[in-house]
Amino acid sequence: MSNTDPVSGYPAYQQPPTPDHPYGPGPGRPVRRPDTGRRAALTICTIADTAAGLLGLWILLYLLDANRANIFVQFVHSMADLLAWWSQDIFTMDTEGLRVILNYGLPAVLYLLIGHGIAARLNRA
Repeated sequence: MSNTDPVSGYPAYQQPPTPDHPYGPGPGRPVRRPDTGRRAALTICTIADTAAGLLGLWILLYLLDANRANIFVQFVHSMADLLAWWSQDIFTMDTEGLRVILNYGLPAVLYLLIGHGIAARLNRA
């Protein structure tokens, strides 16, 4: 058996189907683009990483005793409160620093795990 193309004029390699290609999906059928899932996965990873980064930044600013009157510190604190609304006061201990680490660190870890898990699932599909 030879590796020559049996029908001249047609490419011997697999081309992705396009709507105007003669062997495309046909009328009324959507074209599946393989990088759509990867883009969605990248978007979900970016959102999860940003959320976890803001929560981690607030923990760091709190532990370093940042100036709460600063507009940047206020912004990070308000965003961290928005992202961790569901986990506020899960842990109520006397040490304030440990309480902040646990109450804001738990959602950060969960956002990372869930976001990257969903992204990995989308990449496999």
